[in-house]
Amino acid sequence: MAPIGEVLTVEQVEENVFRGSSPNTTMQRTFGGQVAAQALVAAVHTVREGMVVHSLHGYFLRPGQPQVPTIYLVDRVRDGRSFVTRRVTGMQNDKAIFSMSASFHVQDEGPEHQDEMPEVSPPDSLPDVAGSSDPIATWFQNEWPDWDIRMVPKADMHSRPGVAAQQQVWFRYRHPLPADPVFHVCVLAYMSDMTLLGSARVPHPDAHTQGASLDHALWFLRPFRADEWLLYDQTSPSAGFGRALTQGRIFDEAGHMVAAVVQEGLMRTVRSPDAG
Repeated sequence: MAPIGEVLTVEQVEENVFRGSSPNTTMQRTFGGQVAAQALVAAVHTVREGMVVHSLHGYFLRPGQPQVPTIYLVDRVRDGRSFVTRRVTGMQNDKAIFSMSASFHVQDEGPEHQDEMPEVSPPDSLPDVAGSSDPIATWFQNEWPDWDIRMVPKADMHSRPGVAAQQQVWFRYRHPLPADPVFHVCVLAYMSDMTLLGSARVPHPDAHTQGASLDHALWFLRPFRADEWLLYDQTSPSAGFGRALTQGRIFDEAGHMVAAVVQEGLMRTVRSPDAG
């Protein structure tokens, strides 16, 4: 996989038209986090200085082809004094594969509160997937070698009563990233689609299912760096009818809640070819 700076590169073709890069990948479909992150980069290029993205809501409409560059069409929906809204459509072969709305804010002052970070094993006490022989860990390492991903063992998690499915993941980008906070936000948009749907499979380890991201919502709450440890505290409150709802809270190592994610994904049973 290409470095994250290359993955997030978009070329401005016209005032509101951008072309995303097509990094090498082992995936048969374009990674959803890549499309969401490139769409956000395109939107960022159209807002005035001082506006900070605070939320995005995206729908994955069609599978993307990894070898085909995605064209991003930006609609400047609103430019207000405090809020700016952009709508971005990702296109391949003249068909929409992704639709996203993003909202930007000037960062006002107001009261503050947040959930406490859950008790969790520190990342340095957990094994790096790079040294694991587990098939899933090996796949992560082959596809995302620049990401340090450390799964918290189930035995080490403090399970919350009534929670149907729970998963915790520490992650960070292995190499130093630019200081620009906007770059880190776009990097997190890329990473937020990674591992989240897996939380829905925790109660069903033996189920043979097909999965894909369907829609994705992300709120950026506080400043952070994606090249420093972040905890992705994930749950799946419901699954059924071939879909799974997942959600995540992202904390930095100091306990600040920096982002929140909600995603619905495809999780349908794969039938054998001879099934009636």
